[in-house]
Amino acid sequence: MKYIALPDNKVRRLSFYLAMEEYVARHIDEYDAFFMWQVEPSVIFGRNQLIENEVNLDFCRLHGIKTYRRKSGGGCVYADMSNIMFSYITKDETVGFTFNRYINMVVLVLQKLGVDAKASGRNDIMIGDRKVSGNAFYHIPGRSIVHGTMLYDTNMVNMVGAITPNDEKLISKGVESVRQRIALLKDFVQIDIEQFKTFVRENLCKGEITLTSDDIRAIEEIEKEYLTDEFVYGNNPKYTVVRKGRIEGVGEFEVRIEVKNGVIKGLTMLGDYFIVGDVDAAIVKPLKGVKLSERDILEALPDNLETTILNLKKEDFVNLLLRK
Repeated sequence: MKYIALPDNKVRRLSFYLAMEEYVARHIDEYDAFFMWQVEPSVIFGRNQLIENEVNLDFCRLHGIKTYRRKSGGGCVYADMSNIMFSYITKDETVGFTFNRYINMVVLVLQKLGVDAKASGRNDIMIGDRKVSGNAFYHIPGRSIVHGTMLYDTNMVNMVGAITPNDEKLISKGVESVRQRIALLKDFVQIDIEQFKTFVRENLCKGEITLTSDDIRAIEEIEKEYLTDEFVYGNNPKYTVVRKGRIEGVGEFEVRIEVKNGVIKGLTMLGDYFIVGDVDAAIVKPLKGVKLSERDILEALPDNLETTILNLKKEDFVNLLLRK
Protein backbone atom coordinates (compact mmCIF):
# COMPACT_ATOMS: atom_id res chain seq x y z
CA MET A 1 0.00 0.00 0.00
CA LYS A 2 1.34 3.43 -0.97
CA TYR A 3 1.19 6.49 1.25
CA ILE A 4 -0.15 9.58 -0.52
CA ALA A 5 1.77 12.63 0.68
CA LEU A 6 1.15 16.33 0.15
CA PRO A 7 4.05 18.57 -0.94
CA ASP A 8 3.75 20.79 2.15
CA ASN A 9 2.56 20.73 5.77
CA LYS A 10 -0.22 23.27 5.29
CA VAL A 11 -3.37 22.62 7.32
CA ARG A 12 -6.32 22.62 4.94
CA ARG A 13 -10.09 22.57 5.26
CA LEU A 14 -11.73 19.23 5.91
CA SER A 15 -13.42 19.46 2.51
CA PHE A 16 -10.01 19.41 0.81
CA TYR A 17 -9.21 15.99 2.24
CA LEU A 18 -12.56 14.58 1.16
CA ALA A 19 -11.84 15.87 -2.34
CA MET A 20 -8.33 14.41 -2.10
CA GLU A 21 -9.83 10.96 -1.49
CA GLU A 22 -11.86 11.30 -4.67
CA TYR A 23 -8.87 12.51 -6.64
CA VAL A 24 -6.68 9.64 -5.48
CA ALA A 25 -9.45 7.17 -6.29
CA ARG A 26 -9.89 8.53 -9.81
CA HIS A 27 -6.32 9.38 -10.79
CA ILE A 28 -3.75 7.40 -8.75
CA ASP A 29 -3.32 3.93 -10.22
CA GLU A 30 -2.51 1.99 -7.04
CA TYR A 31 -4.48 -1.00 -5.76
CA ASP A 32 -4.30 0.32 -2.17
CA ALA A 33 -3.55 3.89 -1.06
CA PHE A 34 -3.63 5.55 2.36
CA PHE A 35 -3.11 8.95 3.95
CA MET A 36 -3.67 10.71 7.28
CA TRP A 37 -4.89 14.22 7.94
CA GLN A 38 -5.77 16.66 10.70
CA VAL A 39 -8.03 19.69 10.68
CA GLU A 40 -8.95 22.72 12.74
CA PRO A 41 -12.17 22.16 14.77
CA SER A 42 -14.78 20.77 12.37
CA VAL A 43 -17.94 18.68 12.31
CA ILE A 44 -18.50 16.20 9.51
CA PHE A 45 -21.90 14.56 9.06
CA GLY A 46 -23.05 11.69 6.88
CA ARG A 47 -24.51 11.76 3.41
CA ASN A 48 -28.01 10.87 4.59
CA GLN A 49 -28.20 13.01 7.72
CA LEU A 50 -30.18 16.20 8.23
CA ILE A 51 -27.80 18.84 9.60
CA GLU A 52 -30.19 20.35 12.16
CA ASN A 53 -30.79 16.89 13.64
CA GLU A 54 -27.08 16.25 14.16
CA VAL A 55 -25.24 19.55 14.64
CA ASN A 56 -25.63 22.37 17.16
CA LEU A 57 -25.15 25.11 14.58
CA ASP A 58 -25.30 27.96 17.10
CA PHE A 59 -22.54 26.39 19.22
CA CYS A 60 -20.42 25.79 16.11
CA ARG A 61 -20.76 29.40 14.92
CA LEU A 62 -19.93 30.74 18.39
CA HIS A 63 -16.81 28.57 18.70
CA GLY A 64 -15.56 28.78 15.11
CA ILE A 65 -16.27 25.13 14.33
CA LYS A 66 -16.77 24.46 10.62
CA THR A 67 -19.43 22.08 9.29
CA TYR A 68 -19.09 19.72 6.33
CA ARG A 69 -21.04 16.91 4.70
CA ARG A 70 -19.32 13.81 3.33
CA LYS A 71 -20.45 11.40 0.63
CA SER A 72 -20.34 8.32 2.83
CA GLY A 73 -23.06 7.17 5.21
CA GLY A 74 -22.65 6.80 8.94
CA GLY A 75 -22.96 9.27 11.78
CA CYS A 76 -21.79 12.73 12.79
CA VAL A 77 -18.17 13.22 13.91
CA TYR A 78 -16.23 16.05 15.55
CA ALA A 79 -12.56 16.43 14.56
CA ASP A 80 -9.71 18.72 15.57
CA MET A 81 -5.91 18.84 15.50
CA SER A 82 -5.67 16.50 18.49
CA ASN A 83 -7.11 13.55 16.63
CA ILE A 84 -6.23 11.98 13.29
CA MET A 85 -8.35 11.12 10.29
CA PHE A 86 -7.47 8.09 8.15
CA SER A 87 -8.31 7.68 4.45
CA TYR A 88 -8.02 4.37 2.61
CA ILE A 89 -8.67 3.96 -1.12
CA THR A 90 -8.73 0.57 -2.81
CA LYS A 91 -9.67 -1.05 -6.10
CA ASP A 92 -11.51 -3.77 -4.17
CA GLU A 93 -15.27 -3.23 -4.53
CA THR A 94 -16.48 -6.02 -2.27
CA VAL A 95 -18.06 -3.97 0.51
CA GLY A 96 -17.89 -6.34 3.47
CA PHE A 97 -14.42 -7.61 2.65
CA THR A 98 -12.97 -4.14 2.02
CA PHE A 99 -14.41 -2.67 5.21
CA ASN A 100 -13.33 -5.57 7.40
CA ARG A 101 -9.87 -5.74 5.86
CA TYR A 102 -9.23 -2.06 6.51
CA ILE A 103 -10.51 -2.10 10.08
CA ASN A 104 -8.50 -5.23 10.88
CA MET A 105 -5.35 -3.59 9.47
CA VAL A 106 -5.82 -0.65 11.84
CA VAL A 107 -6.60 -2.96 14.77
CA LEU A 108 -3.38 -4.89 14.10
CA VAL A 109 -1.33 -1.67 14.13
CA LEU A 110 -2.83 -0.69 17.49
CA GLN A 111 -2.15 -4.16 18.88
CA LYS A 112 1.51 -3.85 17.82
CA LEU A 113 1.63 -0.82 20.13
CA GLY A 114 0.33 -2.98 22.96
CA VAL A 115 -3.20 -1.59 22.80
CA ASP A 116 -5.99 -4.12 23.41
CA ALA A 117 -8.00 -2.95 20.39
CA LYS A 118 -10.80 -4.92 18.73
CA ALA A 119 -13.20 -4.43 15.83
CA SER A 120 -16.81 -4.02 16.94
CA GLY A 121 -20.25 -3.65 15.41
CA ARG A 122 -20.68 -2.18 11.95
CA ASN A 123 -17.77 0.21 11.86
CA ASP A 124 -16.07 0.81 15.21
CA ILE A 125 -12.74 0.01 16.82
CA MET A 126 -12.92 -0.38 20.57
CA ILE A 127 -10.49 -0.42 23.48
CA GLY A 128 -12.34 -2.42 26.08
CA ASP A 129 -15.91 -1.14 25.99
CA ARG A 130 -14.96 2.32 24.72
CA LYS A 131 -14.79 3.58 21.15
CA VAL A 132 -11.49 4.90 19.77
CA SER A 133 -12.33 4.89 16.06
CA GLY A 134 -15.44 5.10 13.88
CA ASN A 135 -15.37 4.49 10.11
CA ALA A 136 -17.51 4.93 7.02
CA PHE A 137 -17.26 4.15 3.29
CA TYR A 138 -18.64 4.85 -0.16
CA HIS A 139 -18.04 3.84 -3.78
CA ILE A 140 -17.10 5.53 -6.98
CA PRO A 141 -16.82 3.43 -10.16
CA GLY A 142 -13.92 1.01 -9.72
CA ARG A 143 -12.92 2.15 -6.24
CA SER A 144 -13.97 1.94 -2.60
CA ILE A 145 -13.15 4.73 -0.15
CA VAL A 146 -13.02 4.11 3.59
CA HIS A 147 -12.35 6.90 6.06
CA GLY A 148 -12.44 7.20 9.80
CA THR A 149 -11.35 8.83 13.01
CA MET A 150 -8.56 7.92 15.38
CA LEU A 151 -9.08 9.59 18.75
CA TYR A 152 -5.58 10.24 19.98
CA ASP A 153 -6.99 13.18 21.96
CA THR A 154 -9.75 15.76 21.46
CA ASN A 155 -11.44 18.84 22.90
CA MET A 156 -14.26 17.19 24.82
CA VAL A 157 -16.22 20.41 25.40
CA ASN A 158 -16.29 21.12 21.67
CA MET A 159 -17.19 17.54 20.87
CA VAL A 160 -20.19 17.52 23.18
CA GLY A 161 -21.29 21.05 22.32
CA ALA A 162 -21.01 20.73 18.55
CA ILE A 163 -22.83 17.45 18.06
CA THR A 164 -26.50 17.30 18.99
CA PRO A 165 -26.86 13.91 20.66
CA ASN A 166 -29.70 11.52 19.96
CA ASP A 167 -31.45 10.85 23.27
CA GLU A 168 -31.59 7.14 22.49
CA LYS A 169 -27.81 6.99 22.23
CA LEU A 170 -26.99 8.99 25.34
CA ILE A 171 -27.92 7.93 28.86
CA SER A 172 -26.87 11.23 30.36
CA LYS A 173 -25.66 14.33 28.61
CA GLY A 174 -22.42 16.19 29.15
CA VAL A 175 -18.72 15.66 28.88
CA GLU A 176 -18.49 13.06 31.60
CA SER A 177 -21.01 10.71 30.01
CA VAL A 178 -19.36 10.99 26.60
CA ARG A 179 -15.92 10.52 28.14
CA GLN A 180 -17.07 7.22 29.60
CA ARG A 181 -18.00 5.95 26.13
CA ILE A 182 -14.88 6.93 24.17
CA ALA A 183 -11.22 6.04 24.57
CA LEU A 184 -8.41 8.51 23.98
CA LEU A 185 -5.38 6.73 22.56
CA LYS A 186 -2.96 8.95 24.48
CA ASP A 187 -4.06 7.13 27.64
CA PHE A 188 -2.90 3.76 26.25
CA VAL A 189 0.40 4.49 24.48
CA GLN A 190 3.74 5.98 25.48
CA ILE A 191 4.28 8.00 22.28
CA ASP A 192 3.07 11.40 21.16
CA ILE A 193 0.75 12.04 18.23
CA GLU A 194 3.52 12.61 15.66
CA GLN A 195 5.31 9.42 16.72
CA PHE A 196 2.00 7.57 16.45
CA LYS A 197 1.46 8.84 12.92
CA THR A 198 4.94 7.70 11.95
CA PHE A 199 4.31 4.26 13.46
CA VAL A 200 1.04 3.88 11.53
CA ARG A 201 2.63 4.92 8.26
CA GLU A 202 5.60 2.59 8.66
CA ASN A 203 3.40 -0.37 9.54
CA LEU A 204 0.71 0.12 6.90
CA CYS A 205 2.56 1.50 3.90
CA LYS A 206 5.49 0.66 1.66
CA GLY A 207 6.56 3.56 -0.49
CA GLU A 208 5.15 7.01 -1.06
CA ILE A 209 3.60 9.10 -3.81
CA THR A 210 3.90 12.86 -3.36
CA LEU A 211 1.22 14.92 -5.07
CA THR A 212 2.24 17.83 -7.30
CA SER A 213 0.97 21.40 -7.50
CA ASP A 214 -1.14 20.34 -10.49
CA ASP A 215 -2.68 17.60 -8.36
CA ILE A 216 -3.48 20.16 -5.65
CA ARG A 217 -5.25 22.43 -8.12
CA ALA A 218 -7.30 19.50 -9.41
CA ILE A 219 -8.27 18.54 -5.85
CA GLU A 220 -9.34 22.13 -5.14
CA GLU A 221 -11.67 21.95 -8.16
CA ILE A 222 -13.30 18.80 -6.77
CA GLU A 223 -13.50 20.49 -3.35
CA LYS A 224 -15.79 23.23 -4.66
CA GLU A 225 -18.75 20.84 -4.65
CA TYR A 226 -18.25 20.10 -0.95
CA LEU A 227 -18.39 23.82 -0.12
CA THR A 228 -21.72 24.63 -1.80
CA ASP A 229 -24.74 25.30 0.42
CA GLU A 230 -26.71 22.83 -1.68
CA PHE A 231 -24.33 20.00 -0.80
CA VAL A 232 -23.76 20.95 2.85
CA TYR A 233 -27.32 21.74 3.86
CA GLY A 234 -29.33 19.80 1.30
CA ASN A 235 -33.04 20.22 0.92
CA ASN A 236 -35.47 20.02 3.79
CA PRO A 237 -38.40 18.32 2.07
CA LYS A 238 -42.05 18.66 3.07
CA TYR A 239 -43.46 15.64 4.83
CA THR A 240 -46.57 14.47 6.59
CA VAL A 241 -45.40 11.28 8.31
CA VAL A 242 -42.09 10.68 10.09
CA ARG A 243 -40.82 7.28 11.13
CA LYS A 244 -37.74 7.17 13.37
CA GLY A 245 -35.91 4.23 14.83
CA ARG A 246 -32.78 2.15 15.06
CA ILE A 247 -32.42 -1.17 13.27
CA GLU A 248 -29.77 -3.22 15.03
CA GLY A 249 -26.69 -3.83 12.92
CA VAL A 250 -27.89 -1.34 10.31
CA GLY A 251 -28.20 2.09 11.91
CA GLU A 252 -30.49 4.98 12.79
CA PHE A 253 -33.29 5.85 10.37
CA GLU A 254 -35.54 8.85 9.91
CA VAL A 255 -37.95 8.30 7.04
CA ARG A 256 -40.12 11.23 5.93
CA ILE A 257 -43.15 10.10 3.96
CA GLU A 258 -45.47 12.36 2.00
CA VAL A 259 -48.88 10.71 2.02
CA LYS A 260 -52.14 11.68 0.30
CA ASN A 261 -55.31 9.64 0.67
CA GLY A 262 -53.27 6.81 2.18
CA VAL A 263 -50.90 6.65 -0.81
CA ILE A 264 -47.16 7.39 -0.66
CA LYS A 265 -46.39 10.40 -2.87
CA GLY A 266 -42.77 10.86 -1.87
CA LEU A 267 -40.19 9.49 0.53
CA THR A 268 -36.94 10.87 1.95
CA MET A 269 -34.54 8.71 3.96
CA LEU A 270 -32.11 10.11 6.51
CA GLY A 271 -29.80 8.37 8.95
CA ASP A 272 -26.37 6.94 9.63
CA TYR A 273 -26.80 3.66 7.74
CA PHE A 274 -24.36 2.57 5.01
CA ILE A 275 -25.44 2.61 1.37
CA VAL A 276 -24.12 -0.15 -0.89
CA GLY A 277 -26.55 0.22 -3.80
CA ASP A 278 -29.02 2.63 -5.40
CA VAL A 279 -31.53 3.68 -2.72
CA ASP A 280 -33.61 5.72 -5.14
CA ALA A 281 -34.01 2.83 -7.59
CA ALA A 282 -34.50 0.07 -5.01
CA ILE A 283 -36.62 1.82 -2.35
CA VAL A 284 -37.80 5.35 -3.13
CA LYS A 285 -39.18 4.88 -6.66
CA PRO A 286 -40.87 1.49 -5.99
CA LEU A 287 -42.80 2.99 -3.05
CA LYS A 288 -44.18 6.02 -4.89
CA GLY A 289 -47.86 5.52 -5.61
CA VAL A 290 -48.07 2.58 -3.18
CA LYS A 291 -50.59 2.42 -0.33
CA LEU A 292 -49.08 2.88 3.12
CA SER A 293 -49.99 -0.67 4.14
CA GLU A 294 -47.94 -3.73 5.01
CA ARG A 295 -49.16 -5.86 2.10
CA ASP A 296 -48.64 -3.19 -0.56
CA ILE A 297 -45.21 -2.14 0.72
CA LEU A 298 -44.03 -5.75 0.93
CA GLU A 299 -45.13 -6.36 -2.66
CA ALA A 300 -43.47 -3.16 -3.94
CA LEU A 301 -40.04 -3.58 -2.35
CA PRO A 302 -37.38 -6.01 -3.64
CA ASP A 303 -36.69 -8.97 -1.36
CA ASN A 304 -32.99 -8.36 -0.83
CA LEU A 305 -32.56 -4.84 0.57
CA GLU A 306 -29.12 -5.84 1.88
CA THR A 307 -27.74 -5.12 -1.59
CA THR A 308 -28.90 -1.51 -1.18
CA ILE A 309 -28.32 -0.74 2.52
CA LEU A 310 -25.77 -2.77 4.45
CA ASN A 311 -27.39 -5.51 6.58
CA LEU A 312 -30.94 -4.19 6.04
CA LYS A 313 -33.61 -6.89 6.05
CA LYS A 314 -36.86 -6.19 4.21
CA GLU A 315 -39.12 -7.08 7.13
CA ASP A 316 -37.22 -4.78 9.51
CA PHE A 317 -37.57 -1.86 7.11
CA VAL A 318 -41.28 -2.48 6.58
CA ASN A 319 -41.81 -2.65 10.35
CA LEU A 320 -40.06 0.72 10.67
CA LEU A 321 -42.26 2.32 7.99
CA LEU A 322 -45.43 1.12 9.69
CA ARG A 323 -44.35 1.90 13.24
CA LYS A 324 -46.77 4.21 15.06
